Amino acid sequence: MTDRTAVSSADTSRLSPLHDIHVEAGASFTDFAGWQMPVRYSSELEEHHAVRTAAGLFDLSHMAEIIVAGPEAGAALDFALSNRVSATAVGQAKYSLLLSAEGGIVDDVIVYRTHENRFGIVANAGNRAAAAGALSARASGFDTTVVDESDSLALIAVQGPAALRVLQDLAGLELDLPLGELRYYRSTVAQWAGNEVLLARTGYTGEDGFELYVVNAVAPRLWRELIEAGAPHGLVPAGLACRDTLRLEAGMPLYGHELGLDVRPAEAGLGRVVTLDGSKGDFVGREALEAAEQTPDALGRVLVGLRSEGRRAGRAGYAVLDGDRVVGEVTSGALSPTLGHPIAMAFVEAGSAQPGTELAIDVRGKAMPASVTELPFYRRPKPGAPNPDTAKPDTPSRNTATGDAS
Repeated sequence: MTDRTAVSSADTSRLSPLHDIHVEAGASFTDFAGWQMPVRYSSELEEHHAVRTAAGLFDLSHMAEIIVAGPEAGAALDFALSNRVSATAVGQAKYSLLLSAEGGIVDDVIVYRTHENRFGIVANAGNRAAAAGALSARASGFDTTVVDESDSLALIAVQGPAALRVLQDLAGLELDLPLGELRYYRSTVAQWAGNEVLLARTGYTGEDGFELYVVNAVAPRLWRELIEAGAPHGLVPAGLACRDTLRLEAGMPLYGHELGLDVRPAEAGLGRVVTLDGSKGDFVGREALEAAEQTPDALGRVLVGLRSEGRRAGRAGYAVLDGDRVVGEVTSGALSPTLGHPIAMAFVEAGSAQPGTELAIDVRGKAMPASVTELPFYRRPKPGAPNPDTAKPDTPSRNTATGDAS
């Protein structure tokens, strides 16, 4: 077993505690945020379809895990983050934003309230130092401690319509309620083979799924037994490449693409993640956001979905045109494996953001027609529904190998 804190002999990249297993499985690797992570095992197309139709198993051990604990942990996070974390019940998860004093997005995070005075914060790999540093600084005036536990924890995700059945067939998993009753964006501290597991019904694919946090030493055995339990259900190991097309279809933002220090929450469609009413006191970034709301161009640009025909997809950085005029820029784009046509997310001028507006993407000098469409592009089917475009996934989350961040 390779220790997660080790580095590869070829470079200074860090290795997941599951690295040896990925090598055995024939994975291709990419350097991401200082980690050597599996980008694909077979093909990203096969892995993408497996997650949409059955289940995929992801190693996300590069993600940052930061523990905030103490009598005033909830109050500290209310000040540090954009919404009322203190109102989250034990066992609930909340999507939140770590903002700069200027109102830009330092990172997007998932907050798990595991105990009354203990919260787990999952931050993006590329933002680990910034997130841990900001949380420590902002909690300094409160009776709480902030500990970066990223080096001791592994994260394994089971995603797809068969995810529940896979975990139900995992021998040795014990929790205090039937697994099927664990609702979306809920978590529980479970036991597996005598080891503690934080089990959460969360993910970054637009499908049903679970994320399992365990200490490094437990991860290899857990991975192998999940592969065994999942085989009858069509589960396959999946890399970060398909995770990007999955999250794009689900309209979930990626830090460094749709999110960044130069992006305000409302521009990215995340105004709902910011509490500006009287139910929440001061927090870092509040003054700047309130001031921005008073400016004439408070929402000068908007994040939208763009749908095209054909096979050529717009990519990050491509210009969005309204006639001969540049009105925006693509942030992410791909040929959708599920839908069979190009899709993209882009920031465009507010006047060009209405669904149905006909625009174009400059694809290597050729204007490719694109229609503004509401996000997400793909909606998870409700149980028993034949149409795969029927149920909207909930909250966005995490980073992939194609951008700096889930």
